[in-house]
Amino acid sequence: MKIIRIKLLGLLIYIITGTVFIVFMSGCSSTEDFHFKTGDLLFRGENLSGLSGAIDDVTQTGDDNHFSHVGLVQVIDGEVNVIHAEGVLGVCIQPLDSFMYDKNGDRFYVEAFRLKHGSNDIVSRAVSLASSAIGEPYNFSYIIDDEGYYCSELVWWAFAPDSVFVLEPMTFKNHPGGSFHPVWETHYNDLGIAIPEGKPGCNPNGLAASDKIYRLGVVD
Repeated sequence: MKIIRIKLLGLLIYIITGTVFIVFMSGCSSTEDFHFKTGDLLFRGENLSGLSGAIDDVTQTGDDNHFSHVGLVQVIDGEVNVIHAEGVLGVCIQPLDSFMYDKNGDRFYVEAFRLKHGSNDIVSRAVSLASSAIGEPYNFSYIIDDEGYYCSELVWWAFAPDSVFVLEPMTFKNHPGGSFHPVWETHYNDLGIAIPEGKPGCNPNGLAASDKIYRLGVVD
């Protein structure tokens, strides 16, 4: 009888432990275990063709990130909005659902990140600056000093007063010492300016790799 009781107790512990493990794992794989906060960053994996593909091709950080767009979350009256710089709209603010889908209604792959040490003051300054740029054009030259903003430039600039992100020398080549990516050659030829190789800049993959932020999970 004692042996049977011990076996039953062991089975019960196994079932309870297994159930807890399953619940825990299911929670970890979903965005249900976090709520968006103002100041969160959303990194978008786009249809990697054209400029989006060229951005990803020349900015890989050696991990599994394939991001070519980024936006800043602002929660207004419980609604999640995203401030970002987009080619057609320029700097704009959109509801999360609009940010999540392309013009054909296809859903983007999006991951959410958060500052590791983001005080209310840092976040407030960043959102205030980003909001002040709404209506500005998109910066197609990707040169920091030129008019307008590109997506990662907007995020870098919004957090610049607190030195959250840093600028790095830009490259438009597929690999060091290689030739320029053909999409970038065409892009800058159309603009009538030289490719700004080596000038300071930033990109979504670089921001996502920063040690100042951490990954919350996939937005689903």
